[in-house]
Amino acid sequence: MRVWPGRPFPLGATWDGAGVNFSLFAENATRVDLCLFDSPDAVKESMSFPLTEQTARVWHNYFPDITPGQLYGYRVHGPYEPQNGHRFNPSKILLDPYAKAIGRDVKWDDSLFGYPLQGEEADLGFDDRDSAAFAPLAAVADTSFVWGDDRPPLTPWHKTLIYEMHVKGFTQLMEAVPEKIRGTYAGVASDPAIQHLLSLGVTAVELLPIHYHIDDRFLVDKGKVNYWGYNTLAFFAPEPRYATATEDPLTAVRDFKMMVRSLHAAGIEVILDVVYNHTAEGEQLGSTLSFRGIDNASYYRLVGDQPRYYMDYTGTGNTLNVPNPRVLRLVMDSLRYWVTEMHVD
Repeated sequence: MRVWPGRPFPLGATWDGAGVNFSLFAENATRVDLCLFDSPDAVKESMSFPLTEQTARVWHNYFPDITPGQLYGYRVHGPYEPQNGHRFNPSKILLDPYAKAIGRDVKWDDSLFGYPLQGEEADLGFDDRDSAAFAPLAAVADTSFVWGDDRPPLTPWHKTLIYEMHVKGFTQLMEAVPEKIRGTYAGVASDPAIQHLLSLGVTAVELLPIHYHIDDRFLVDKGKVNYWGYNTLAFFAPEPRYATATEDPLTAVRDFKMMVRSLHAAGIEVILDVVYNHTAEGEQLGSTLSFRGIDNASYYRLVGDQPRYYMDYTGTGNTLNVPNPRVLRLVMDSLRYWVTEMHVD
């Protein structure tokens, strides 16, 4: 496969119509490997390429032979020194923080933790089991979409009536909505759902978290889920469980855009409830799925004199290190993406 230098920005996997540019910020890493997977059922990557270019602490390369839909993850090398704030572990496949589509959901397994769960050293120990068969994967997205004359309704605040809504819960039991699209973005965009909102005088829907989130392992072990979604792992990717076809990773992106377009056509604004204060990786005994393995010391706020531990301001295990300019950029890039690419209000 051909590999060209590429560019450091924009971050993430960017399809330009001819190839894909991969770019990952990892300030303290010593090496970054791009891993390509053939299918969601793959237990190992089919190909792996070290990102050879570095610009301003960003690792990047351009691949002219990769197309949208390609599943991928990263292996990031560096010191495993939790006592110094570093938790690099190249045996773990990591989700791109800028992933715009999710190609595979997490499948809980002990290998998703950077340390041996039953080890005497707790998180100071190093686990070398490969997580490739179980880690969440990103998919290269094609963000092109025919928006037509879509435009923000721009309802004045003094005329605004907001309906706070859970995408699944709103239509899951709504009999007037076709059964196959109940509980989905398409269900919210359906005529019965929109007519119901208009009959109430609603001018804006505020969607409970639709960023990709995971169900904590302790919930899954009990046969439960994180219904509300306040457990984000990817701030650019729409939650795939609300898509009409989960086998195609790009469906969630298209379905979300069609929902926004339909709501706007009815004069209804779309507001998002977003959760940028923490991620789903938890505290020091949590999993290594993305940020922690990419550059723990950059992405998270750590205790100053004990960087093994996390500052936890909201009782969720960790806190994003937004004072870091690159992490602040992640948040701002995400907000910009949802407005410019997904047309939310």
